[in-house]
Amino acid sequence: MQLSKEIQIMLVVLAAVTISKSVSKQKGLSSNGQDTVSVSLPGDIVLGGLFPVHEKGDGAPCGPKVYNRGVQRLEAMLYAIDRVNNDSNILPGITIGVHILDTCSRDTYALNQSLQFVRASLNNLDTSVFECSDSSIPQLRKNASSGPVFGVIGGSYSSVSLQVANLLRLFHIPQISPASTAKTLSDKSRFDLFARTVPPDTFQSVALVDIIKNFNWSYVSTIHSEGSYGEYGIEAFHKEANERHVCIAAAEKVPSAADDKVFDSILNKLQKKPNARGVVLFTRAEDARRILLAAKRANLSQPFHWIASDGWGKQQKLLEGLEDIAEGAITVELQSEIIEDFDRYMMQLTPGTNQRNPWFAEYWEDTFNCVLDPESVSSLNNSAGSKSAAKSKTICDGNLRLSEKVGYEQESKTQFVVDAVYAFAYALDNLHNDRCNIQSDQTTEQRKHQQHSESVWYRPISTNSKSQACPDMANYDGKDFYNNYLLNVSFIDLAGSEVKFDRQGDGLARYDILNYQRLENSSGYHYKVIGKWFNGLQLNSETVVWNKEVEQPTSACSLPCEVGMIKKQQGDTCCWICDSCESYEYVFDEFTCKDCGPGLWPYADKLSCFSLDIQYMRWNSLFAIIPMAIAVFGIAVTILVIVLFAKNHDTPLVRASGRELSYTLLFGILVCYCNTFALIAKPTIGSCVLQRFGIGVGFSIIYSALLTKTNRISRIFHSASKSAQRLKYISPQSQVIITASLIAIQIIITMIWMVVEPPGTRFYYPDRTEVILKCKIQDMSFLFSQLYNMILITICTVYAIKTRKIPENFNESKFIGFTMYTTCIIWLAFVPIYFGTGNSYEIQITTLCISISLSASVALVCLYSPKVYILVFHPDKNVRKLTMNSTVYRRSAATGTGAGGGAQGAPNSSGYSRTQMGGSSTTLPVQGGAVCGAMTSSSVQPIQQNSPKINEKVTSPIAEFSNGEYLVE
Repeated sequence: MQLSKEIQIMLVVLAAVTISKSVSKQKGLSSNGQDTVSVSLPGDIVLGGLFPVHEKGDGAPCGPKVYNRGVQRLEAMLYAIDRVNNDSNILPGITIGVHILDTCSRDTYALNQSLQFVRASLNNLDTSVFECSDSSIPQLRKNASSGPVFGVIGGSYSSVSLQVANLLRLFHIPQISPASTAKTLSDKSRFDLFARTVPPDTFQSVALVDIIKNFNWSYVSTIHSEGSYGEYGIEAFHKEANERHVCIAAAEKVPSAADDKVFDSILNKLQKKPNARGVVLFTRAEDARRILLAAKRANLSQPFHWIASDGWGKQQKLLEGLEDIAEGAITVELQSEIIEDFDRYMMQLTPGTNQRNPWFAEYWEDTFNCVLDPESVSSLNNSAGSKSAAKSKTICDGNLRLSEKVGYEQESKTQFVVDAVYAFAYALDNLHNDRCNIQSDQTTEQRKHQQHSESVWYRPISTNSKSQACPDMANYDGKDFYNNYLLNVSFIDLAGSEVKFDRQGDGLARYDILNYQRLENSSGYHYKVIGKWFNGLQLNSETVVWNKEVEQPTSACSLPCEVGMIKKQQGDTCCWICDSCESYEYVFDEFTCKDCGPGLWPYADKLSCFSLDIQYMRWNSLFAIIPMAIAVFGIAVTILVIVLFAKNHDTPLVRASGRELSYTLLFGILVCYCNTFALIAKPTIGSCVLQRFGIGVGFSIIYSALLTKTNRISRIFHSASKSAQRLKYISPQSQVIITASLIAIQIIITMIWMVVEPPGTRFYYPDRTEVILKCKIQDMSFLFSQLYNMILITICTVYAIKTRKIPENFNESKFIGFTMYTTCIIWLAFVPIYFGTGNSYEIQITTLCISISLSASVALVCLYSPKVYILVFHPDKNVRKLTMNSTVYRRSAATGTGAGGGAQGAPNSSGYSRTQMGGSSTTLPVQGGAVCGAMTSSSVQPIQQNSPKINEKVTSPIAEFSNGEYLVE
């Protein structure tokens, strides 16, 4: 006979385990006799069960203490089997049996126990490899304690399931766990026949991080148990926490054989991170209790706030005597509903009626803190230690029953144990329907008349031993059953919840979030549901109670930075110092400040920037009103003077003033006043062009006209003493052409400036809080553009100084001189003020406007006030007659007499010559544009002098009218 590869593997495993068990027996590890104790109920199809009925032992696989949760889960499996066997709609005519073993909460012991399933399931192998001597078909013997184990329910701990799943997969035995949540069990390459009615710890880890983030915690410590549950669970938690910026202050592991010193050491390490007030526990229940015991021994002045996985869940017994330490703890528990019928089932059980569970008597004694009669204890436990313990306790009353009054509470995984049984049942029912289609009419008729009662739990003893399980069903391959039937099961369980598996064999992820609180007006404690998790957290933070805290505590290495501050990392990623961004910067991310840029300013929250208001001179500003008032007044006065001159256009005074240049000068003054409005207007390309032309051309009009006047006066009086020859270019037409030529130079300069620096607008930033709209004119460019006007002013001033001593009849030159002196003072004061106030655009513009208006006002007042005075108040002096200055006349007469008819044409004291007429000295007044003198006749007759050439016509260089105006030649 040749053996297949699977049988070879099986034999190796059996040999290894046989050696292991023999060694264990030699060491006395099975002194409690747990190896031989099991729950065995016969059936057509047998399901195995692995539950932690006892806690771990010290020096032995199993300890003496019964594990309350394990017993309830075992009874939940029996309860579900009873319901299925009594349900005519599921597997009719087929009875499900059980073979339940104790894992004692230890993975290696559970592996040894699972070998009983392997031995009982050898019929799952291909029997064609065996040969009988009589040529019959090989068959394995079935009885109540051994038979084909079609599938296994369990184990509870992930470490147990990992070991058992690796073994069962070799023999194609599918497994469903009601409690193992390790992430690695979802790996189908390693655990291809494993399923569970609970979700993997991946979802629980996400839920735990969601809880932490809900409280705005960013710095926590973690403790996990050694083994697959704690290690894989905390690994998933750390990964999720890291992705969501939750830092781990300390990560501690509880070894499998840890003593009190280890737990005390763990607590000491946690206390070294005082800012990590939150502690996440991914531990077994017993490890969680010992951590709380260590915290009680440490007598913490500042308690930790526990966030625990479903290893703690909502167990009350775990916290006995530690309620004050555990108060405020937040735990995660798989969302499960209470199955009320199971409570009724448990409450009617007694050691006498529940003979099928060999551990129920121990559970009874532990629950009621009593002992059954010593003989019963001896027969059930066969242990001298238990007898001695029994003698110190009272005998259990026969009327005792399980109830809430004695601390009974339905275990949280009960629903998932029942769901696991029903998953197998429904999958087997589907297999039966597909493989065993022949049913008798009698069986069909019986199913129609059977009624199921929710209170019937025990399987009735049937005299009909004929099974409806056909050979195809009994011998169906377990791997095919897992993939084709078990994973495709979907149903509504006894609690009304949906049950189904994904392709990894995992159940739906639903959790309750619990808070351990003190009962109101009581010294008792309870778990209160404060939220749920199903693809996301729903938590009522207002109902959370904290340990010795009124407000929600903080668990952070560093407090969050205030608005406008960034983090500067120090050590751990969650530890930092806060640094302020500059006033003009915004918080780009939690570690970076960024400049908003020119013209932008951050909002109050420093998260983004907004555009600053663009500033420019407003018409309603005081800085605009004052220069505009001056300009309006100046324009009004200038227009009045123009109107006055126009009305007196042909009077001697206006004609003598040089009408062309007077109107030109008045127009220039008017332009200067109007420049104020161009400067105050909102900067645009148009207003900027007007500014450039207006300021430069306006001044050039004024000072070109003044330069022409002063130049003419200077030339006339200087040439009068040297020659009687008529001067060129002193006619009105010539004066206008000269003035226009001088103005054209400024226009050309301005046009060149516009080509070199095109007009436009620009934003000026005196500081980061201001944005000023200005014309695109550099201060130095503006200064250079006025250089030509400064030259005109300087030349005018020089001519004014040179003509300061002319006779009083020609005193307009004095007014021109005063105008130029005042202008120079204004501009010398303006330049430093203008450039010194560059950061205040309002003051700068106001200064420029007032300076321009003052320059125009000085010219208007000094040059035209005497003329206006005569035209308005003394029109009698505006006559055509030769007005002689009496003082000068008398001085001239006296000089002529005293000289005894001195040489004619000799210069007087003022340096100007006199012409002798008829033996007397006469000074001819030169009124060519003079302000104070009156004009004489329209022509001067030739004068016959007492000389050899007396008959010659003599033309005076200063006494000729042209075009009706009195002009010097």
